[in-house]
Amino acid sequence: MRILVIAAALLALTVVSVQAQGRGRGQPNEGAPKADNKPKVDEKAYKAALERIPEPKEKYDPWSGARPAEPVKKPK
Repeated sequence: MRILVIAAALLALTVVSVQAQGRGRGQPNEGAPKADNKPKVDEKAYKAALERIPEPKEKYDPWSGARPAEPVKKPK
């Protein structure tokens, strides 16, 4: 009797997991192409905006906070 109850429980768990995996299928318009809602990029405006960015006066060092600016000299 105990084996029958355990087998029924395992079968029920298997059926529940298989049923959960199949829920996402059958959505409408699955194969239809999606609408393109992205705004189109204006290349001329993009290039003009890049040219308006000023050039930095000194070189940027992204690791400046992680290491000292000058190497530490050991006293002799």
